[in-house]
Amino acid sequence: MIRRTFRLFPWLASTLLVVLCAPAVAAEPATPAAISLPQAAAGSWRSDANKARDTYRHPVQTLEFFGLKPNMTVVELAPGDGWYSEILAPYLAAHGHLIEATAPGATAFVAKLKAAPAVYGNVGPVIDFAPPDQVRLGPDGTADMVLTFRNTHDWLNQGPDALAAVFKAAFAVLKPGGVFGVVEHRARPFANAQQSSRTLHRIPEDYLIALALKTGFRLDGVSEINANPADPEDVNVHRLPPNLAGPDSEHKKMQAIGESDRMTLRFVRASGK
Repeated sequence: MIRRTFRLFPWLASTLLVVLCAPAVAAEPATPAAISLPQAAAGSWRSDANKARDTYRHPVQTLEFFGLKPNMTVVELAPGDGWYSEILAPYLAAHGHLIEATAPGATAFVAKLKAAPAVYGNVGPVIDFAPPDQVRLGPDGTADMVLTFRNTHDWLNQGPDALAAVFKAAFAVLKPGGVFGVVEHRARPFANAQQSSRTLHRIPEDYLIALALKTGFRLDGVSEINANPADPEDVNVHRLPPNLAGPDSEHKKMQAIGESDRMTLRFVRASGK
């Protein structure tokens, strides 16, 4: 019957031949699977050394406090070697967007992203970020969240104008209602901010809150997730773990204290701004 059909409709045979011999259409790249924050923090791509610091840095609880959702556009400021990027990138890969704002020439960080496309393939762009002169984070009103972890003292060490420029840039790129999440080494209340930043790498919590309010943010939440009551707040944070930069004779004492006491602040760009 098939042979007779081909005699009656010779064009059918040629059509089938073309279909059967046509090259297979390349499958589109698979969409990254959505994962939870605990799954991202437990990922095999994170080193044991980085995971060991979770007990001090509390990444899941911190990001939950900031209100991170998997469909957000997030800008991370000064990611360093990517400790938090290892969690943010896979969590946002399926439905969100992670933008990294890092120092110009951060070749090691960029190489890390390129070396693991399964983890960081959806990260981008990587923006050159060099306060106070180079701080633009993208088109105004396009981000849901801006995050900075233990960086504000570095910008204050360049001068108050540099830190103020960072806060203004975060405000500008955020949508109305967007969140600016800040974690920083805490100095004693009402200490001289520039002096404590320069000598201890710490900033008083009241200073950062006042700067954010002056910028136009609303203080939406304060958390003690990353607090450490054992930290006397009068030592250079690099003398504490994990750096232990002081003399060997004090390492045991510093290890007993643990990592620095840190403030965790959630600011919101008011919808009316």
